[in-house]
Amino acid sequence: MIRYNIPIGIFEFEKIRKNDYYYVDKTELIQALVKTEPAEITLFTRPRRFGKTLVMSMLASFFDIRRDSRDLFEGLKIAEDQKLCELWMNQWPVIFLSLKDAGGESFEDAYGLLQSIISQLYVEHAYLEKCAEIDESYKEIFARLKRRQGNKTDVQISLRILMRMMQIYYGKQVILLIDEYDVPMAKAGAKSYYNEMLDVIGTMMSQALKDNTSLKFSVITGCLRISKESIFTGTNNFVADTIADERFSSFFGFTDEEVRTLLENTGNLEYFDRIKKWYDGYCFGKTEIYCPWDVLCYLNKLAFESESEPENFWENTSHNDIIRTFLSCEGMDMTDSFEKLLASETIEVNITENLTYENLTDSEENLWSVLYLTGYLTKDIKNPVSGKTKAFLKIPNAEIMDIFRKSVVRWFDERIAVRDRSELFKALWNKDAGRLSDLISELLFETISYHDYAESFYHTFLARLFANAGYIVESNYESGLGRPDLVIKDKKKRQAAIMEMKIADSLESMQKAEERALKQIEEMRYADGMYVQGYQKVIKYGAAFYRKSCLVGRCEV
Repeated sequence: MIRYNIPIGIFEFEKIRKNDYYYVDKTELIQALVKTEPAEITLFTRPRRFGKTLVMSMLASFFDIRRDSRDLFEGLKIAEDQKLCELWMNQWPVIFLSLKDAGGESFEDAYGLLQSIISQLYVEHAYLEKCAEIDESYKEIFARLKRRQGNKTDVQISLRILMRMMQIYYGKQVILLIDEYDVPMAKAGAKSYYNEMLDVIGTMMSQALKDNTSLKFSVITGCLRISKESIFTGTNNFVADTIADERFSSFFGFTDEEVRTLLENTGNLEYFDRIKKWYDGYCFGKTEIYCPWDVLCYLNKLAFESESEPENFWENTSHNDIIRTFLSCEGMDMTDSFEKLLASETIEVNITENLTYENLTDSEENLWSVLYLTGYLTKDIKNPVSGKTKAFLKIPNAEIMDIFRKSVVRWFDERIAVRDRSELFKALWNKDAGRLSDLISELLFETISYHDYAESFYHTFLARLFANAGYIVESNYESGLGRPDLVIKDKKKRQAAIMEMKIADSLESMQKAEERALKQIEEMRYADGMYVQGYQKVIKYGAAFYRKSCLVGRCEV
């Protein structure tokens, strides 16, 4: 296997190039932006972990007049266009601002972090304070913001002031790059201070982008396109490029060809099909895209252990809470749609790309749109779009399928934890098979199947249903040790319940399936082990399942 440097968690273009990390060349984006007169404002919305920050860092390295970036871009595609490089490379003042950390539990916390981010930006450009051509009134505001002593108005005009000062200093308009512009609004929406943060961020963006003669052009990235009326009020020549658009579709994430080349160069081509199954499947415009974060993380694992299996690299992130939030929304029943998705089917839904973070859960349309725009669902390119606001959506790959399934399990656990199950256990210990049938069927109707009604789904369902209630629950699915599927033990009363389950082919065959389960309990003498352990009362149940119906029977002896 070829040794190579994989840039895990490194989003600085200069650092990657100088330290010989593997770089998938995305520099043709520069040509796409400036070959024709660039839009005054270009917004790229992509899911998290699709390389937005690295792309923005690359743009900053290319345009920034304070740098000499020829060596960084040597051998890359953009370097082949010498005329463009002469006109644009290191020829323009650049402001590169990231808002990814501008959030907190309260508005005060978030605003304080925003002040710190602005202060750091002003410290970076402290040379402007010495420029004799710049008016003293600008320098006074500059000094306050640099020391984190500016008022709210100072913060709101901070980018416009800095751009004007840079234009005076360099004699050129300024390129403004803003990364993760919507993070402050996302965190504000989650913590209920949305309007306060919108007032600050919205005004700051408007001041920087609207009728600003100091602006050459701006490139902005985020996860969602916040409604133009909300953040980009009054801006002109505004272009929003979302995951539905084709023009820039290949510049964020890895294409099929890029992944194949990456694997060939690193000696890992044998893992192509495995990587495709787990991390491919996204559709940006009409382009098939892999999640770059996942591909690189898996390659990094392979560098140390060639037998490593793919894993879920999105699992340990708070962003996955969005699925459980989705499931918990009052007044919306999307169980059938979720079951289709978990069965690898497509669903036809309404979607919108114009959202605000305060109304994400206001409608089913908004919720499906969020799952689509954040990368948890993708368009099915095999099915035609049925209209401007309609789309066929599916789960893109094995990794996201794993997230959905685990989210459904946690959602079910949370619902069970707060549910009154006294009737369920009363029926269990009172040998009331009919009541058990009704109660379990009722709960099945409310839950979501994530294994297409396979036996493993029902087994997990029952085990979790009876868990965390003060009893010992032993689950022996696939143990192969001649044990019953489920045992519930009440040590205080020295009683136990045995449950064996079977899957029926139809509603009509449930009775026979239940009888087979009871017959197995008797033939395998499952109860003997309970008596040996000292339990004096052992109740034996057979449970038959067909989709969302359950039929429970009991051995009389």
